[in-house]
Amino acid sequence: MFYFVLRRASEVLLSVVLVSFLVFAMMVAAPGDPAMMLMGQAAARSENQATLERLRREMGLDKPVYVQYGLWLGKVVRGDLGVSFRSGRPVAELITGRLPATLQLLFVSVLVSLLISIPLAVVAALTASSWLDRLTIFFSVGGVAIPGFWLGLILILVFSVQLGWLPPSGYTSILEDPVDNLKRSAMPVATLSVYLIATFTRFLRGDLIEVLRQDYIRTAAAKGLGRSALLWRHALRNALPSLWTVVGIETGTLLGGAIIVEVVFGWSGIGWLAVQAVINNDYAIVQGVVLFVALGFALITLLTDIGYAWLDPRLREAS
Repeated sequence: MFYFVLRRASEVLLSVVLVSFLVFAMMVAAPGDPAMMLMGQAAARSENQATLERLRREMGLDKPVYVQYGLWLGKVVRGDLGVSFRSGRPVAELITGRLPATLQLLFVSVLVSLLISIPLAVVAALTASSWLDRLTIFFSVGGVAIPGFWLGLILILVFSVQLGWLPPSGYTSILEDPVDNLKRSAMPVATLSVYLIATFTRFLRGDLIEVLRQDYIRTAAAKGLGRSALLWRHALRNALPSLWTVVGIETGTLLGGAIIVEVVFGWSGIGWLAVQAVINNDYAIVQGVVLFVALGFALITLLTDIGYAWLDPRLREAS
């Protein structure tokens, strides 16, 4: 097990380095001069050209891309993600300040989705081919197909504009006002949860139906084991590794994919921060956010693999 974790951790680290280098190279190749943006309007004056060139040398912009990346990576290892060209604040401070909002949206959406999708999938599997099962399949297909931004706008139109029950946008820290935070997070969480519930239900339903048809399930039923014991002690337990994998993948994807939802609802997370940085050509923030998302996705993937190996004895023995 130790060598399995060590191998997966090394693969994750290599993936993060490759992703960060690709993003860094694309940002360097993008139009714009970070030194000019840092100086502002003063960079256009002829008497400041010498200062501009000196600033470029200090920032390492006159060096090859791989050298610039090495210098940047060396700072990242020490916890220095650079400084925002627009605000002048450290990028690490900006990201950590927006991180609680994104994590709340992420984990609450996953938790709500699991609480709804597991019972829904169990009922659908136990009533396979019935009208309830067909209704569950219809919801699963529709939930995956509905675009998140469209669903978010519909929720705003209904619950904010028409009914006036919920605020349309904005973010309030749960430490400042828990009630207002709950109201403002209801629609973003619902928007993300529809897709997650549909995905989790579809996978878990299929796995449960397959497990319930196995010979050992029929043998246990023939020996007089109750239906609830068959379901919870055998069928669901053997279907959990697959669900764990799907949850891990979707959670990692959601870490970067919640950007659209954050923009629609004005939710001040790292996705919103990244969009504003792209609009303002603030390369340091974009690089920092992408690095953080890649690292978070890789860490979630690593934990998913370790959890899968722990849940599945066959994989644990093979590793």
